[in-house]
Amino acid sequence: MGKIKASNLYKALSKRGIENFYGVPDSLLKDLCAYITDTAGNNNICTANEGSAVAMATGYHLATGKMPAVYMQNSGFGNTVNPLLSLTHEKVYSIPMLLLIGWRGEPGVKDEPQHVAQGALQTSLLDSCEIPYGVLEEDNMDELLTKAHTHLREKSSPFAILVRKGTFEGYALQTKIETDFEMSRETAIKTILDNISPEDAVVGTTGMPSREIFEHRAATGGNHTRDFLTVGCMGHASQIAAGIALQSPDRQVVVVDGDGAALMHLGGLASIGGLSSERGCFKNFKHIIINNGAHDSVGGQPTVGFHIDFNKIAEGCGYKTLPSVETEKDLITAIQKLRATEGPCVVEVKVNKGARKDIGRPTTTPVQNRDALMSFLSTPCSA
Repeated sequence: MGKIKASNLYKALSKRGIENFYGVPDSLLKDLCAYITDTAGNNNICTANEGSAVAMATGYHLATGKMPAVYMQNSGFGNTVNPLLSLTHEKVYSIPMLLLIGWRGEPGVKDEPQHVAQGALQTSLLDSCEIPYGVLEEDNMDELLTKAHTHLREKSSPFAILVRKGTFEGYALQTKIETDFEMSRETAIKTILDNISPEDAVVGTTGMPSREIFEHRAATGGNHTRDFLTVGCMGHASQIAAGIALQSPDRQVVVVDGDGAALMHLGGLASIGGLSSERGCFKNFKHIIINNGAHDSVGGQPTVGFHIDFNKIAEGCGYKTLPSVETEKDLITAIQKLRATEGPCVVEVKVNKGARKDIGRPTTTPVQNRDALMSFLSTPCSA
């Protein structure tokens, strides 16, 4: 089976009047997302989460009468269910939009544990949401797009296209995020892990950060018992850490977050800061946001991370804040201050995007990770 050029799909969509794009990048769609980023200009918006993409696409249709496209990984489909059913469904506002969904965990295709259930259930989820769909192949692209376009025009409701692994020819993102920071994300993570206490619990965010945490522990002979690797549910690492911190008040809990993940569910900062102000909790909660201005794990498309002030946002939510850091020396100092400062407290670490091509994946299962952490948390701190 041949592969599809991202440019050909883009042109085919444009020919059918679909020229505005909203969404969160996906590894299976990375070549298409890269081409859209390079080509669509202001007609492409990388949103904080997939539900926001559906809402913004709805606004676009309301203002123009035109049909938008929303791209996502199927892991993010859950974020869209509310607006798809209570906003765009034909029994509510009946909003047409094309959903381009990367099909991680497709049955019969080997994938990571966090994608298996979602992949197996994906078609059933679309059926339950009453969203018609098709699977994109090189030899059915025009036929499928015509079918989708006809549905959008005649039924005025969403239509989904599932995209399998390896569907697109390679395309390298040309829109570069030019930075000249001292550290990579991996260097920052190593520095963090080497300078916190062995009794601190660590929650790593989705994607490369959790993989880099696991690999550094393995390389230095450390154990993995105090780390929770948030392999799925992007954007929720801080809330997992918050739940741990509430029940383990004598233990410092460090969440290693990313800019894209923090942005995805930014309201979590308000919950943590607001509860801290109201109840005096989260004194042991320490939040590190590693900001490379990109969705680095799924193709490198830019976030708004370098265009907002995480410290001011966190401060407004009730966090204590430390100055942003860009060097390893300053990061070591910041970690010392972070651990000494009553939480909730945050520090932003600015790094260059990119990762080693040979970065490994966790060799333990999620259940083994869970059990090891629970055993660690059940052991009292010595201090």
